[in-house]
Amino acid sequence: MRLIFAGTPEVAVPSLEALLAGSRHDVVAVVSRPDARTGRGRSLSRSPVAAAADAAGIEVLTPPNARDPEFAERLRELAPDAVPVVAYGHLVPRPVLDIPLYGWINLHFSLLPAWRGAAPVNAAIAAGDEITGATTFRLDEGMDTGPVLGTMTETVRPRDTAGDLLGRLADAGAGLLVATLDGLESGELRAVPQPADGVSYAGKITVDDARVRWTDPAVGVDRHIRSVTPAPGAWTTLGGERIKIGAARPADADADAPRPAPGELAWDKRALYVGTATTPVVVERLQPPGKKMMDALDWVRGARLDDGAAFG
Repeated sequence: MRLIFAGTPEVAVPSLEALLAGSRHDVVAVVSRPDARTGRGRSLSRSPVAAAADAAGIEVLTPPNARDPEFAERLRELAPDAVPVVAYGHLVPRPVLDIPLYGWINLHFSLLPAWRGAAPVNAAIAAGDEITGATTFRLDEGMDTGPVLGTMTETVRPRDTAGDLLGRLADAGAGLLVATLDGLESGELRAVPQPADGVSYAGKITVDDARVRWTDPAVGVDRHIRSVTPAPGAWTTLGGERIKIGAARPADADADAPRPAPGELAWDKRALYVGTATTPVVVERLQPPGKKMMDALDWVRGARLDDGAAFG
């Protein structure tokens, strides 16, 4: 098939690479978000997908949004059979959805209709899901509501962060996307409407959402920290300053661990403990203001903490 690939972040790159190197389809162009200003110098930088397309010598379209008339016209000129999509970042209007023969085919990192929305992997970890996966479906004008074409499952491992799980889904999902396009071309696949039951939503996670609530039970604190790692990153405060939590785990296995109050810090030669509503968690890595991520006990040794010090 003649394809235009739509995607923006790093998680979409494995799918583009699979279509370029390991499929019988022809990617004639890529659609991505416009170049954005990043870093302290605020210099313009390409999205990971646009950069990968540049390296492959493929035309890159960066419309301000998918409603742009010039973008729709260029899409018609390119005449794609399908537009595979992975985390493009813009809603696509019906007239543009109707341009390719087979539609826009989205790879979404959940088992739809569970966890529709922007952050399905984060939501799966926060909820304690044991199984998740990826779904290919035909885009419509709703929020991840289109008919399903294919699925794959993935076990959520006990210590998975969102980054760990998303990385595995991105790699395995690339194969699912290629297989879906193969099946559409051969006529073997038929889209199946999503069931009305089991719908859940995973909204975009903000920096404020990533703040740790030490008054939650230890299992909830652990899931929350893993669900926002590496981005936007779990954080807390101490003395009015923000501290990023890089890694933590429940202290259930430490039978003789101290039992501080929620948010209160305690430590020994083995670990830094922080109290929760139940048993404490062990903070393994953290990042103080103006410093790099570091071992939590190394931070304790240099921080000169007062008795009763607590994260807020």
